[in-house]
Amino acid sequence: MHQNKEVIGQWGESAPYWEKHRAIIHEMFAPVTQALIEEAGITGRRVVLDIATGPGEPALSVADLVGPEGKVVGTDVVPEMVEAARRESSRRKIRHASFEVAGADSLPFPANTFDAVISRFGVMFFPSPGDAVREMLRVVKPGGRIAMAVWHYAERNPFHYTVSQVVERYAQSTVATPGSPDMFRFASPGELLGIVTSAGSTGASERLLRFSIRASISVEDFWTLRSEMSEKLRTKLAPLSKQQIAKLKCEVLEALRAYSSERGISFPAEVLIVSGGK
Repeated sequence: MHQNKEVIGQWGESAPYWEKHRAIIHEMFAPVTQALIEEAGITGRRVVLDIATGPGEPALSVADLVGPEGKVVGTDVVPEMVEAARRESSRRKIRHASFEVAGADSLPFPANTFDAVISRFGVMFFPSPGDAVREMLRVVKPGGRIAMAVWHYAERNPFHYTVSQVVERYAQSTVATPGSPDMFRFASPGELLGIVTSAGSTGASERLLRFSIRASISVEDFWTLRSEMSEKLRTKLAPLSKQQIAKLKCEVLEALRAYSSERGISFPAEVLIVSGGK
């Protein structure tokens, strides 16, 4: 099942903002990248696939770990994201990382190609997560592992929830249909784990990762980042008047100050790390 062209287009519109805020995103989600590396057993000289890599993370972080004797391939269904990843890889002169446009449910690689396959915050948006997991298991080598990160419940993640609670007072919110692509699609423990197990993975496991989303930015900068990166949020804000947006922004900033200090922002966060072997 292929990704909807309209959805791909929406992510394509967001790609410049993901590229713009690359350094902050890297800082915010470094603990999740590290958890995926640990669960997938990634070490030096490994050959690794990163699915839904966006503008190149965590693929480029993994490339630093595996070194020139290893190899990393990043895939994404959004061409603009792949181009952004290629630009950063070229800028950093990382020759053992490459990036391709590909859907998660039809990977263009032979079976048994990679030592590990990872995906950070991607599987929630796949049209067919079961097919995607089966593809991950197909391309990973026997004895290799796959690992995915998905968000735990929204209310446990104030970096998102604090903003959304204010926005919903101003903009009509639609409730996601159960099973449809959504940021919190696999928030309930056991849901993604069941898919991984059903796909034939051995030794499948799930763990709750509690960490802090930290960034050396102000609440104003964080609001800019969120309102630019999220296509869904931009869509909700679009019909509002300038006065409404100004009032909404003031309320958001006030709510965010609870998570701000002179060192920047820090939100408690919870993510499920689901992994399995072949």
